[in-house]
Amino acid sequence: MLLRQLSLLFTSLLAGCSALSPVNWLVPNEGYQQPETQAYGDLPRQQLDIYLPQKLEAQAPVVVFYYGGSWRNGERASYRFVAQALASRGIITVIPDYRLFPEVRYPDFLRDSAKALAWVKAHQTDWQAQPGPLFIMGHSAGAYNAAMLALDPRWLKQQDLSPDILSGWIGLAGPYDFLPIRNPDVQPVFYHPVTPVDSQPLFHAQAGSPPALLLAGSEDDLVDPKRNTEQLAQALAEQKVSVDSEILSGLGHIKILLTLAAPFQDWAPVIQRISCFVDTQADDANARPAPRDCPPSGREAM
Repeated sequence: MLLRQLSLLFTSLLAGCSALSPVNWLVPNEGYQQPETQAYGDLPRQQLDIYLPQKLEAQAPVVVFYYGGSWRNGERASYRFVAQALASRGIITVIPDYRLFPEVRYPDFLRDSAKALAWVKAHQTDWQAQPGPLFIMGHSAGAYNAAMLALDPRWLKQQDLSPDILSGWIGLAGPYDFLPIRNPDVQPVFYHPVTPVDSQPLFHAQAGSPPALLLAGSEDDLVDPKRNTEQLAQALAEQKVSVDSEILSGLGHIKILLTLAAPFQDWAPVIQRISCFVDTQADDANARPAPRDCPPSGREAM
């Protein structure tokens, strides 16, 4: 009962992605080895934390997680609860910082995101003799970053890579089609009112893109789940891209991310969906056994 009360209290207090650090207080310090911090570039915010599972298996999958915060705020240390959820399921988890407004605007945070991913790709053999499948994942603005790396080849091309390196990508409550920009905090980030049309992930939905898992909450009043998650899922499906998508009842913009924290995982099967998606795609790469007892998906298209 006390834990339930605490969870409700934190839900009511959390007003945005920048306020998530207290969630870590409720999450066990187990399931992963001592995190390691590395620089993926020369600038202060070009650093990342690596969480290896306590029991590291051969060819374990790797997930690079990009946090949200309207491209204005966020710190990688605030998202230990995400790393704990993934690493405790055998997934190597990497959480990078990236430069934010007003230091930079679009598309420099995408360049940082691609640079971090390239660093991870180059260093996988530091953790495992044979690299496992590579995934990217994000929430809110971080889901946008992940979507753009997966769908628009320009950003990884700058790192001499392509989206083909990805076994899949995961978006939670992501903004994928938000022109014209109405949020005053986001407008200057994207040069409103002259935001490039090709800044939108939906613009880049095309055949041959990596498989996607797109989840959002029905109560999200910040990023419209129908316009963004459902519309992108439909566009990818029309291009014969493997996409699994669902609007989860009762979840809001922040609550869908909170469900990854150990005390709140009974709110919705979000971490189970993510783990099953990773396992399924890793199995396709012959790197991980096929999952069992996965929760039913809301929609799947090939």
